[in-house]
Amino acid sequence: MLFPDHIRVRDIENMELQLEGAKLYYEEYGAGKPILILHGLGLDHYSIMMSMEPIFKEKKQWKRIYLDLPGMGKSIGEDWIQSSDDMLQVILHFIEQVIPNESFVLVGESYGGYLCRGILYQKPERVDGMLLICSPIEAERFKRELPPHQVLVYDEQLIHSLEDKEKELFTSLAVVQDQKHWERFKDILQSTPAPDSDFLQKIKKQYAFSFPVDQLSEPFQKPVLMLAGRQDSVAGYRDHWKIIENYPRGTFAVLDRAGHNLIMEQSHLFECLVKEWLDRVNEEQEKMAG
Repeated sequence: MLFPDHIRVRDIENMELQLEGAKLYYEEYGAGKPILILHGLGLDHYSIMMSMEPIFKEKKQWKRIYLDLPGMGKSIGEDWIQSSDDMLQVILHFIEQVIPNESFVLVGESYGGYLCRGILYQKPERVDGMLLICSPIEAERFKRELPPHQVLVYDEQLIHSLEDKEKELFTSLAVVQDQKHWERFKDILQSTPAPDSDFLQKIKKQYAFSFPVDQLSEPFQKPVLMLAGRQDSVAGYRDHWKIIENYPRGTFAVLDRAGHNLIMEQSHLFECLVKEWLDRVNEEQEKMAG
C-alpha cells in the first residue's frame, strides 16, 4: 500500500464508529472544512484516497473524511442493510455523529456519487459543494446510455504477462492498458480487502433509491463538478445532461482517453479540474463569510 509523500502513516486517524445497527470504519486527514469522500461499489476508501490526497498536498484547509461503505473495506455489512435507501440512512447517521451541526462538501466516485446525490436530496442546506466522478445517473444499468468498451492504449506484452484473473479485472474496465496504469490498478487491487459479496448482491438488487433523487425542490446553487469518461462503458456520460440544470454552478467535463478508471487514466486533468472546483467552493465560502 502506497501513500502520497505528504502523508506519514503515523499521522493517519483510523477510527471506528459504532452507530445504532452499524459499525463503520473511516479515516480522517487534515483540519478545516469537512469534505466527505465516498468510494465505488466493491472497493474501499483507499481506492479513491490515492487520487484525492495529492490534491491536498497544497490545499491544506480541508478535513478529508474517507468512509468505508458498509460491506466494504473494514465496515461491516449488517443484515438489515438491504438497499441504497438503507445505505443512505447509515451515511446520514454517520454525518450527524462525525460532522454534526456543520456544513460540508461531498465527493463520490461511481456508486459513491449516487449516494452523494441522495445526501444532497435529503440535506441540501448542509452541502456546500459536490464532486461526482464517473457516477451513474440512471440507477438501472439497462436505462443507461453507454458507449461500447474501447481500448485506446494497449501493451500486448504486458497483457499477456498477467494472470487470468488479473487480466480479466484490468482489461474489463481499462481504456489505457499500459504498465503505468496497471501498476496503479494493481496497488488498489492488492490493498483493497475483499468485499462481502453476498451483501453487495443485495444492494445491487435494490440499487435505485425509492425516491426521485434528481427531482430537487430547487436548483442547487453551490459549486459542482461532474466528471465523466468519454469511453466509460459502466456509467456513461450522455445521461449527465438529464440533470445538468439541477446545478447552475456546475461544470460538466467529459474527458477523452478515460473510462470508468478516469481518475487514473486522466490523472493530470483530474487534479487540475478538482483543484479549480475546490477554489470555487472556497471562494463561495469567503463570499458568504464576508
